[in-house]
Amino acid sequence: MTVVLLVCAAILLAAAVCTVARMTMGPTLLDRAVALDMFVAIGICALGLEAALNRHTHTLPILLVLTLLGFVGSVSVARFTRGSDDIDAERS
Repeated sequence: MTVVLLVCAAILLAAAVCTVARMTMGPTLLDRAVALDMFVAIGICALGLEAALNRHTHTLPILLVLTLLGFVGSVSVARFTRGSDDIDAERS
């Protein structure tokens, strides 16, 4: 069981490094926003992994808040980018 948790932690670490690289190198705002949303999802998975490792449920409220934060952030970015495309289409 410990080997599985270590492998999962290594995969999450590699995903976090790739996500941070995408956030810094992303050519557009949308790339950076998606990378930030992915980074929040990786953090949620890491907290779930920590809860499984220590066998407790104290982190459940934190997981719920991060999930809601990620959802609201994704929806607001989607509405923001949709609105900017509509403005560009009206000017043409």
